[in-house]
Amino acid sequence: MKLISLPKKINEKNKVRKDFDLNITDEAIRMIQEEVALDSKSTVLFKNDWHKGVIGIVASRCIEKFYRPTIILTENNGMATGSARSVDGFDVYEAIAKCSDLLEQFGGHTYAAGLTMKLENIKAFQERFEHVVSCDIRQEDLIPKLDVDLKIELSQINQKFYNILKQLAPFGPGNMDPVFISENVRDDGSARLLKDQHLKLRISQDGFNAIEAIGFNMVEPFKRISKGEPFNICYHIYENEFNGKKSLQLFIKDIKFVTN
Repeated sequence: MKLISLPKKINEKNKVRKDFDLNITDEAIRMIQEEVALDSKSTVLFKNDWHKGVIGIVASRCIEKFYRPTIILTENNGMATGSARSVDGFDVYEAIAKCSDLLEQFGGHTYAAGLTMKLENIKAFQERFEHVVSCDIRQEDLIPKLDVDLKIELSQINQKFYNILKQLAPFGPGNMDPVFISENVRDDGSARLLKDQHLKLRISQDGFNAIEAIGFNMVEPFKRISKGEPFNICYHIYENEFNGKKSLQLFIKDIKFVTN
């Protein structure tokens, strides 16, 4: 019998989870584009075979693309169960509570919640939740905001710096994951699109300190970046593990080119 080391098992599970994340996110975004009205103030999606373990992440990814309160549902034990994520300034838990007669159970807080309902209640819940959000949300709540915590040089990003960041965890509402900005960076020539949707690149500053970065649903800047144009970048720092090796990567929040 072939034995598989524990680190290898963990890596394989992480890869499967990331594949679920990307595939379900892509499918959810297509559903929004095809099925949800452009003027909707909320998103509620259901698909019975989506993986329960990543639907919260997918809800967050959808908000990055379509900035509005979002609920992603899947089927579990004959019920629709899901995760809700909100935008800054809107209480998604309160909005869900106003639909409680359609739910079996729910719980959470202002910016994130979980809920369960009968499958036959999904359509009624979608309509009710959209009505509640439309009535309660302010127009300014639907405008994406990005607060930057600190401007740093890429040369400052190392394991020691990341270890200090980890001491500030856990991150979430009230203690959000720090957002950094680095200016006048360039791709090293490796920029590409994953699944024709997600930007993958290695950026450097002054030709040094190359570090990998990924931006979900960032097709638009790809051509200019691949031509070597300089840009400013807002991002989170996270640690990626692959084949037993850990490396720091950037999760891109926004890109702005140095020249228009």
